[in-house]
Formats: sequence, C-alpha cells, structure tokens
Amino acid sequence: MTRDVAGPPAGASEEWLVSVGTSAAAAVRAPAELLGGYLPLLADAAINGRRPDARELDAVRELGRRAAAQGVDARRAVDLYLSAAWRLWRQLPVVVRSSDPEKVRRAAEAVLRVLDDAVGVLVDGHQSERREMIRREEAMRAEFVDDLLRGDADVSRMVERAEPFGIDLGTPHHVALVAPRDGGVALDRAATVLERAVVGRFGDREVLVATKDGRVVVVVPGGAAPAGAREPAGDVGGVLHQELRRLRVPGRWRVATGRAFPGAFGVARSYEEALEAVVFADRLALTGDVVDARDLLVHRVLGRDQAAIADLVRDVLTPLTRVRGGPGVLLETLQAYFDAGEVATEAARRLHVSVRTVTYRLARVAQLTGYSVSRPDQRFSLHTAVLGARLLEWPATPLPADP
Repeated sequence: MTRDVAGPPAGASEEWLVSVGTSAAAAVRAPAELLGGYLPLLADAAINGRRPDARELDAVRELGRRAAAQGVDARRAVDLYLSAAWRLWRQLPVVVRSSDPEKVRRAAEAVLRVLDDAVGVLVDGHQSERREMIRREEAMRAEFVDDLLRGDADVSRMVERAEPFGIDLGTPHHVALVAPRDGGVALDRAATVLERAVVGRFGDREVLVATKDGRVVVVVPGGAAPAGAREPAGDVGGVLHQELRRLRVPGRWRVATGRAFPGAFGVARSYEEALEAVVFADRLALTGDVVDARDLLVHRVLGRDQAAIADLVRDVLTPLTRVRGGPGVLLETLQAYFDAGEVATEAARRLHVSVRTVTYRLARVAQLTGYSVSRPDQRFSLHTAVLGARLLEWPATPLPADP
C-alpha cells in the first residue's frame, strides 16, 4: 500500500525533521512547504532502506510544479533539497548512534538514491510547469496584442490587461510594423533580436514587441526620444531600421510607423496607419526602407474614396490606352516625372532615356488626355490621377465599374 508524500512514513515523524526543513528553507530563502514529505522519505530510506514509490515521486514532481508557479527558480529548489539532505544526514539519529561502518554506508547509499530520485522528478515538474506557464503567457500575450490592435475590446478591461505588460493606455503610443521585403526570413528570431534592441533604446516600460500576420509589431511610447539617441522623438521608424542594420538581422526590411495617439483606441489607430503605410509603400513601389504615415496622408485621403479616385483615373488617364502597346510607357514616364520633382532631366536619368524622349512623351500625354504638366491646375489633376492609378494598381487591375 502506497503513502502520499504529504504524510511522513512510519518511524520518521520526529519533530527534528521540521527543524531541519525550516533551517534549510531559511538558508536558501525558499518556502519550507516545498519540501512536502521529502525529508520523511530521506529518513525512512536511512532507517529502513526503502526507496520512494511512484506515487510519492509524483507528489515530489507536483512540488516542483508548485515551486515554478510560486516563482522559485529550479536552481533554488534544488539547493533547498540538497541543503535539507545534508542537514538531515548530520542529525540522523541512526547514523549518530551507529558505530558500524557498513550500516552507515548502507544508510548513506539509501539517502543518496532517494536524493537522486527526488531531485530528478522535482526538476522535471518544475520544467513542465515553466513550459505550461510560457505557453499560457504566450497565448495571453497573443490575445492581448490582437485585441489591442483591433481596438474593439472593452476599454476598462483592456486597461487592466495592459498593466502586466507595462503598457499605460492613458499615454500616447506609436505603432511600427517591421515587414520583410524578402521571402524566407526568420521572423521570430528577428522579433527576439529587435525586442532586446527596443528595450535597450526605449526602456522596458511602455514597449511591446510581437509578431502578427507575417510582420513584427512594435509598440513604443509617443513623445519620448530613445535613451542616448540623436534622432528626434518621432523618428521611431528610423531608430528601428538603424537597429536592424546595426544588429545585422538577415534579409531586407521595411519599417512603417503610425502617428502617436493616446488612449486604448490610440494604439489601434496608430497600427491602422502603419498597416496602410505598408500597403501604400508596396503599391506605390516606394524604394525607401522607412515609411512614415505622416508622409502618406494624402494617399490615405485618396484611398478612402475609391469611387472618386477611380472616376478621376478613368476620366484623365484611360485615353492613354489608345496608344499602341498600352498606357504603360506613358504612365511610367508620368510617374518618373512627378517622382523626380517635375524635373525632366532627372526623370530621363531614372528612365535611362534622353530628355527629348521624356518631353515628347509628356507632350503625347497632353495630346491624348487634354492635361498638360506645364499648366498648374492640369498638372495637379494629372499627378493625383497617377497616384490614384498606383493605389488602384491600374492598368494591371481593371478599374471598378461605374456605379
């Protein structure tokens, strides 16, 4: 018949075991309750030579889980058991009274075997609980990040849930997205490396790093410059991209940042801006590795009224489709011209053609559409239509039908 480890075996219930456990617990600064019935098991082994059964070892394993749940690390838990073992051996009556070396040897062997068995299952239980705690924390963290970025959870509950992560939702926060520009990158490793860098630059409060939808999400406080940084407080994207380069994180990365907003919904709003910045940067074929939502506000305005911008593209640019070979060349010339600051020589350099070719194509655009880049009012319409075409991915994607 087996006995639970919570109760001492027969013949090993002396009060001196309590003194041994209390002394060991005080020495290593760990709760004495984590010893459970371990000391009676040692005493029973020394006196009777009995090894613990499976049920008793399971009870010790549960004590290991309890130690992890109470925040006692594995090393301190093992120190507690080792410290208790040598203290017990020193005070063990059967050893003190015996003058038979063989009897002492057998008692020592029995105690060491129990010690070996107990420490093994103690550490096993501790590690199992730690793994479960990590899984629970990761699940809670992922759920919190999803709710925070979605912005539709209960506000008071979100404020409460944010506290364990060191986030004060009453203050402004920036959200930055670190998106890989190449395939096959190790996103989790990049997030881990970047988290250490973010904590080093911004501190360990008010920051959060997670992965979502194939990107690294970084939440940092708004209005506070990173420690020791020369960059302005708002240049979060520049700071993060600098860290990626400094740490030599493999792959090419684009960092998009939203503006800082206060409140529980402020994080979701900044995330939405950063996400739109990533989408716009891809559609507009921007070459820069750092994109700030502030620089793309006009594109957000255009993107919000898709029907209106499609109407503009249809009325202004679809005449270019009458050109043999399609509108691609003329549209590319317009894009290069506006991207070059409306300087024909720079546009020609980017297109690898002569300046005369650029001016001819622009004249052809004016002939087909009735809009000339030389007239300010018509130039604005052309430029807006070109931006709209990029956002709608026209002509590769057909324009929405007229309502």
